[in-house]
Amino acid sequence: MIELLLGVGVVVSLFVGYNIGGSTTGPAFGPAVGSGVISKAGAAALMSVFFFVGAWTLGRNVVTTLGEDLVTNPGVFTIETSIVVLFFIGGALFVGNYFGVPASTSMTAVGAIAGLGVAADALDWAVMGEIVVWWLVAPIIGFWVSGVVGRYLYPQINRLVAVKSTDGPLIEIDRSGTLPTVSRGPETTDRELVGAGVVVGIGCLMAFSSGTSNIANAIAPLYGAGVEMNPLILLGGAAVAVGAFTIARRTLDTLGNDITDLPLTAAIVVAVVSSAIVTTLSAIGIPASFVIIATMSIVGLGWGRASRSVTASEGIRGEKQPTVSVGALASEEPGEDVPKIGEEDPEDTPETGDLFDPTTTGRVIVMQNVVPILSTVGAYVAFWGLFAFVW
Repeated sequence: MIELLLGVGVVVSLFVGYNIGGSTTGPAFGPAVGSGVISKAGAAALMSVFFFVGAWTLGRNVVTTLGEDLVTNPGVFTIETSIVVLFFIGGALFVGNYFGVPASTSMTAVGAIAGLGVAADALDWAVMGEIVVWWLVAPIIGFWVSGVVGRYLYPQINRLVAVKSTDGPLIEIDRSGTLPTVSRGPETTDRELVGAGVVVGIGCLMAFSSGTSNIANAIAPLYGAGVEMNPLILLGGAAVAVGAFTIARRTLDTLGNDITDLPLTAAIVVAVVSSAIVTTLSAIGIPASFVIIATMSIVGLGWGRASRSVTASEGIRGEKQPTVSVGALASEEPGEDVPKIGEEDPEDTPETGDLFDPTTTGRVIVMQNVVPILSTVGAYVAFWGLFAFVW
């Protein structure tokens, strides 16, 4: 009976990992696939490798936090309760992937485990409080760091990483010999190769940071129930790889086609800032939501870019005030002279149609919090009923 329940738990855990692979590959490698630098299969392969590296290294800290530290009584983690917790996590991720609703896997996982802890009167409120504090602080850090970059450094970074695509393939593969050889395309420039490497490198960084935080969402409940960590990481990594090679193709299509909504320079800034924050939190065992941090980084970057257009005359009451704008992220073309702050041409101010939509952003942030709340409440109700009437 125990073996059967453990098998069910492993299957549910694999289902969670499968959905993680489907939901995180697109954000990581959408720019690289959309620009034609790598194929979908290549993106899936890199996602699989770097996710596993992040999971095997720093990801252990987050697994320990969720599987041991978050509850005061490790005995509440049984195979049965682990299956229920994983069910709530996997169900939320599946709904998010199916309907395109962004859902924080880390917050959903913590919510489900917290629901178990409260129902069993075994939640470590000090650890939970520390996690929640970082959930509040990390997006603010992402906002302000990106805002400073947008206000003071964005034009210089934009000129540095700007790449003009040439005709023809980026690289050519010669398969006529015993071993295939790779060479640059006939029109490919050194700068174009460097730019392609930067785009792929950013994707690998995001995949690594995802592994450090998200592996715990798939395996922490089973680890808390006494299953060894190393085999679980191997299984979780394999499930993520399957998701990356299958359902992730859908998100890669979407993000690859829509990537012009976020210029390459902005995507690089947001990815670096967000990945650095998530990786740092994972190193100290804090599960973090990459999507929320990235969303606030985008908002901060847009605000910083838009704030460059403020002049002394615009600050006079009754005159036009600056507006946070996604369009402002791309307002400077590479190679242009970078104006000083406050000396931008008012004619360059984005039109109303380009303005950052606070309603959309608010909806994203609300959904990021509603889904974990539903997971927490649902898990609490389920476990309260089990503890009260069954166990």
